[in-house]
Amino acid sequence: MQHTASRWSKERAQAWQADRGWRVGCNFTPSTASNPLEMWQAETFDPETLERELGWAQDLGFSSLRIFLHDLLWSHDEKGFSDRLDRVLDMMATRGMNALLVLFDGVWDPFPQWGPQAEPRPGIHNSRWVQSPGATFLGDPARHAELAPYVQGVLDRFRNDSRIDGWDLFNEPDNPNLAYANNEIEMKAERSLELLERAFDWARETDPSQPLTAGVWQGSWSDPDALSPMDRLCLDRSDVISFHHYGDLGAFQHRVEALSRYERPIWCTEWLARGLGSWFDPHLGWMKSQGVGAYCWGFVAGRTQTHLPWESWVKPFTEEPSPWHHEILRPDGTPYDAEEVAYIRSLKD
Repeated sequence: MQHTASRWSKERAQAWQADRGWRVGCNFTPSTASNPLEMWQAETFDPETLERELGWAQDLGFSSLRIFLHDLLWSHDEKGFSDRLDRVLDMMATRGMNALLVLFDGVWDPFPQWGPQAEPRPGIHNSRWVQSPGATFLGDPARHAELAPYVQGVLDRFRNDSRIDGWDLFNEPDNPNLAYANNEIEMKAERSLELLERAFDWARETDPSQPLTAGVWQGSWSDPDALSPMDRLCLDRSDVISFHHYGDLGAFQHRVEALSRYERPIWCTEWLARGLGSWFDPHLGWMKSQGVGAYCWGFVAGRTQTHLPWESWVKPFTEEPSPWHHEILRPDGTPYDAEEVAYIRSLKD
């Protein structure tokens, strides 16, 4: 496939970062949605909650939110979904925030269903999150091309939109998804690699004015000769380097040092796991000092139930965990930890 645009130069990527400034925010799903389908479908789209919770994000000083989309939204309701996305981008822009939009996702349930979403399973982290695309498409390379209209349709509409900080093409595409191991496709890593490579091609053909990225999330990345095929693809084709890390600050700094050799802006698009040593203080302050974009997982505890730890997949929780795994605020907007919120506010520009 012939590209109509090429990967951004290091200089262009750095200029983009300098113009936008430090990107700080969260992975945002409103508390009334259990997954991206429930967030965006017309029947469960909740502008009242969105307005309220985006206001809380503004109050913390957030400048950018990472938000997940889904291919079924495009195939079932192209115009309605696009209009609702436009509406949310407006809500954010009036509060001084932009969006990093995620197109595909390799995590949790491999069989997403259009329509009403099942109720969250009590006591279980992210119990109704869904992959995009589902196993039917991902597992059949002959059907991958059917996803091109989604990628290119969304980018065509928003490719020159200043409210968008970037396009995150595929979240953890090769995640082995142990919670759904019995339902996963064979050769998931290989199929995901093929789809991500095509997604980069499709996105480049639209020549967006915003950067493309796909995050690395496993390993140390310190030895370029030992990179997995997936990590090599992500690092070789992203305009902005992005990664995930849920450990202590020392290990986090090691990852950033390894990725600095690419001489491009670095965004950590998932972090914060208090029980694993990933905290706002000191992580967020260090990221600001280094100019590393910071998107913690979660914001308001709700139907995703991601304040519960990953171990809840094995043993559901019947009481509030201590500490919370992810999330910052309770559903009424009060902080889980008032000192933590004060620290976040103290880092406002």
